Amino acid sequence: MNFTSLDLTIFVGYCLLIILMGYFVSREKKGHVKNSNDYFLASKALPWWAVGASLIASNISAEQFIGMSGSGYALGLAISTYEWMAAATLIIVAIFFLPIYLKEGISTMPQFLLKRYDSRVRTTMAIFWLLVYVFVNLTSVLYLGALSLNTILGVPLGYGIAGLAVFAMLYSIYGGLKAVAWTDVIQVFFLVAGGLATTYLALNIVGDGDVWGGFMALIKQAPSHFKMIIFEGEMMIPDGAGGERDAYLDLPGLSVLIGGMWVVNLNYWGFNQYITQRALAAKSLNEAQKGMVFAGFLKLLMPLIVVIPGIAAYVIVREGFDTSFIQSMTDPEVGIIKSDRAYPTLLQLLPTGLKGLAFAALTAAIVSSLASMANSTSTIFTLDIYKSFFDTKASEKKQVRVGRITAVAAFFLAALVAPALRQLDQAFQYIQEYTGFVSPGVFAIFIFGFFWKKTTSNAALTAAALTIPLSTLFKFMVPGLPFIDRMGVVFLIISVVIIGVSLYEGKGKDHPNGIEITPDLFTTSTKFKIGAILIAGILAALYTVFW
Repeated sequence: MNFTSLDLTIFVGYCLLIILMGYFVSREKKGHVKNSNDYFLASKALPWWAVGASLIASNISAEQFIGMSGSGYALGLAISTYEWMAAATLIIVAIFFLPIYLKEGISTMPQFLLKRYDSRVRTTMAIFWLLVYVFVNLTSVLYLGALSLNTILGVPLGYGIAGLAVFAMLYSIYGGLKAVAWTDVIQVFFLVAGGLATTYLALNIVGDGDVWGGFMALIKQAPSHFKMIIFEGEMMIPDGAGGERDAYLDLPGLSVLIGGMWVVNLNYWGFNQYITQRALAAKSLNEAQKGMVFAGFLKLLMPLIVVIPGIAAYVIVREGFDTSFIQSMTDPEVGIIKSDRAYPTLLQLLPTGLKGLAFAALTAAIVSSLASMANSTSTIFTLDIYKSFFDTKASEKKQVRVGRITAVAAFFLAALVAPALRQLDQAFQYIQEYTGFVSPGVFAIFIFGFFWKKTTSNAALTAAALTIPLSTLFKFMVPGLPFIDRMGVVFLIISVVIIGVSLYEGKGKDHPNGIEITPDLFTTSTKFKIGAILIAGILAALYTVFW
């Protein structure tokens, strides 16, 4: 990509704006020392629009811009089910999960497990989350971000990984969640504006100057890429090694609507520290719920930004519109077209000015997620590991210092591992599959902890111990089972185990730490209800049109 002085000015201006704002919002009043509530929960002062913007900025990252565009290239619109079902999931979480968290007054997910079960369950799951955040989430986002820098600007992978890690640390380590959340409001603007610019360009190319004509051309020239439900044997996609495999293994038919996809979504949006932390930092339950509805509407928009460009790249390559485009899509080391190179290749075609904006959008998506993941990693380690086992009387100042050191360490470890992901064709699917080794157990532990007072601590501990072994067993013993279905099956097995252990151990009695649920706990405002109904109606229309 040839950056003009205008592009460079826009991009550098964006970088400076984010760093300066991060420091500006993090400054404390004279005489006030930043405490753990300030650092880890943004002083519990976020309004709904900041909650919603931060949720999306934390969620949308290189795994969407690069990874989901790559999956759009390979699988088509069907990959949008992750985004559209997330909109429905946000409504469920806002109504049924958030009130319980706020009622219990918790700051971290492991802290909830301590209150509902015991320290063994809390510590086990805290370690699981730390491993997933560092070695799956942070690692994959760093890799995909560096891949985009390599494809667009020719920056060596190692330098790209280091540069992104340093940028994210510059504005997030000092200020904590307050810096991350408030800069996310700006990040979302760049993310949406720059993303739409890339979509406009992609459709313009396919439509020969007519954007709407380009969209209709995509539907006409790649009809298989506009089906939301994919059945077995219906579609073959690249396997990343020059061969093909069944797309059904990634998106197994109706399971994306009524099966394991709910485990993926409810676990991610309901029990994921770097997501729920935003809602826990809201001014009130009502503000948190409105923020989640706002995030739901933004999720409906995301496929237009991250999936449609991937489908456009597929048509451009298949129809041979541009030989240089095809060349850029080809991995120079292995000599085959890589799906995940679709979005960075499109960015190279943007006109002057829009290149800087789009590149800023991509960088915004990457660094905002990196900052969120690192902040949540430091939150869990500091509050649930360090303070519990190493220094139970740690001062507020020391907790903040440990949090900062932990975030730096997390970035360092992830940067070391990130280059190993180079062999993947669709990194988005890698993220979904390997977080899915833990998801069934986490989902079962929380959902039974919320709504079944008989669930015992030993039952939850058994679930935590079984989730990775069971997932691994099914992966290697039943290789033809799609990983989404595998998550659903493992969840059902673990649920049976939880019920059996709880009934045997508790003799049918309620656990003393069981949560008292009353109907008034789930009362929502009129504005929330209207927003939720609108989202449900839009989703019904989208699935009807693209079934």
